[in-house]
Amino acid sequence: MKLYLLCLWCFVGMSAVFAQEPQLSFDDRGKYIYYEVVSAKGKTAEELKQGAKAYFKSLAAPKIQLSEQDSLWTGKGKLILHKTAFVLTRPTGEVRYQLYLDFKEGKYRFWLTDFSFVPYQRDRYGNFVPATPLGIPLEQRPGKLNAAEWESYGKATAKEAQLFADKFKRAMLEDQAITIPTAKAIPVQTTKDKKW
Repeated sequence: MKLYLLCLWCFVGMSAVFAQEPQLSFDDRGKYIYYEVVSAKGKTAEELKQGAKAYFKSLAAPKIQLSEQDSLWTGKGKLILHKTAFVLTRPTGEVRYQLYLDFKEGKYRFWLTDFSFVPYQRDRYGNFVPATPLGIPLEQRPGKLNAAEWESYGKATAKEAQLFADKFKRAMLEDQAITIPTAKAIPVQTTKDKKW
């Protein structure tokens, strides 16, 4: 009886863990999409634009290149996917995406779409670099041999997109715009001092 209850408890716990994994949905074009509308009461569209601009300038890497037109901004970026074996983690590839941002009074929306996977390989110096310049659309289904690995890329992409969204929303919630750290003045050393 105790073993039965233990197995039942483990099954319920595991199903709860797997049920919480983020999933990407499909848009009307049949492409994967991560879409979110966020309410920002009390903020004007211009304040939201300034906050988003400051956030994307403050990113260390990978940079997202934005082109700004009126209220709809577009940009391209990439998510790095990692593979863990025992305690070692290495990048397996990158997922390139198209980013869209739209601002209105008191709210904004953003979505990531057009995901394409680019596998990594080691170069002769031991660095992980893209194996090909062209990405494979994430919606494209591979053969049976790579189906499980391709599904793991989809799950990892959904997880990374969720992390990107959480960081972006957290930055946009701040009352003031994100300040970009400025370089501190380096003290000037003089060699003309006779008392050394």
